[in-house]
Order: sequence, then structure tokens, then C-alpha cells
Amino acid sequence: MNATSASPADARAGAPHADAASPTRRVLDAPTRAFHWLMAFSFLGAFITADGERFRLVHVTLGYTLVGLVAWRVLWGLLGPRPVRLGVWLGKLRGLRGLVDAIQAGRWPLQAAQNVAQAAAVLGLLAASVLVTASGYALYAELAGGRWEDALEEVHEFLGNGMLALVLVHIGLVLAGSLLRRQNQALTMVTGRAPGKGPDLAKRNLLPLGLLLLICVISFWVWQWQAVR
Repeated sequence: MNATSASPADARAGAPHADAASPTRRVLDAPTRAFHWLMAFSFLGAFITADGERFRLVHVTLGYTLVGLVAWRVLWGLLGPRPVRLGVWLGKLRGLRGLVDAIQAGRWPLQAAQNVAQAAAVLGLLAASVLVTASGYALYAELAGGRWEDALEEVHEFLGNGMLALVLVHIGLVLAGSLLRRQNQALTMVTGRAPGKGPDLAKRNLLPLGLLLLICVISFWVWQWQAVR
């Protein structure tokens, strides 16, 4: 008889747990995630309600929401924690030169390319939100007058379609990154956590601030609705 044999219970105790949760770390705080989803909802709603007078108030309200969210994101990018600073995206854009040099040398650094493209898409979306809202406000307030109204409407529509193209590029890059890194990057924007060991990039979740942003947006929607009743 083998004296070194162990019982099944001992074997289970010494073996690593197969169902143990994989380590994760927090990479996005609650305010940043709230901004992202409010921005996505506002653009989608504004795009769907772009045609016709029936939902004009909804369209206008969501347009105002977009530019308000952009203003908040700029402030958050200047005053917030280091991981959400605008400098992070600008730093990724500065990687464009190194990316071009690598491609010219015959290398194709896919992850670096995704980082540069994603930074350009995000910053482009912020800028496009301001431009499309400004042109929409000019139409709504009839600032251009009848002579230029048709041209302004075409500009507004063009900017809206351009923003949709940037949204699709952004989604495509998220899908590509998920395949490249073998992790669901869209889920990270929901949970705030990404697989991997190491310290949290976002030191605090800041849930109250995320809830405050959500409450402010919903309060604005209610105020807009009450103002026209």
C-alpha cells in the first residue's frame, strides 16, 4: 500500500480552486462611466428624434444634454483624478509619430494603433458634440434667418452623420480591442474593472459623484419638460 497517498478531501484542500474569481483592478470610476452612458444615450436619442416635429423637444433637450456633458467632461478632465485627465488622451495621440515610424519600418503594432485611433475618436466625439449642438441651436433659435436656414440645416445634418460615423468607429475599435486583448472592453465601461493583477488605476470609485451627475441630467430633463407644459 502506498503510504504517501492522500485522501480526496486532502487533495481538494491542496489544489487551487478552479472556480476562483480572476483578479481584477479598477480602471474607471463611477462618474466617468456615468458620463459615457449618458453621452451614448443622449446621442442615440437625439439621432433617432432628428426628423419631425413630434419629438422636437426631446431632440433639443438631448442636444443640450450632450454639450452639458462635454463641458462636465472637460472640467473632470482638468480637475479629476489622473487616469481621467485629458492629458491621457493627448498623450496617446502623441504616440502617432512613433506609430508611423514603426509602420515605415515594417512593424504593425496593433495595440499602439488602437490606442491612437481610440484617442482620436474620443476627442473627435467631444468636439463633434459641441459643433452639432451649436448648429442645432442656431436652427432652433432661427439665428440664421430664412436665407441661410436650408444651408445650416444641411450642415447640422452633416455634422450629425459625421458624429454617427465617429461613434461607429469608436464601437469598432472597442470590439477590435476586445478581440486583440481577449477581454470584454465594453464590460469594463459597465463595471469599471478590468482583468489583471496590480494596483487600481482609479483609486476611488466616487459613486456619489456619479449619482450626482445622473441626478443633474435627469433634473434637467424634467425641468425642460415642465417648462413647455
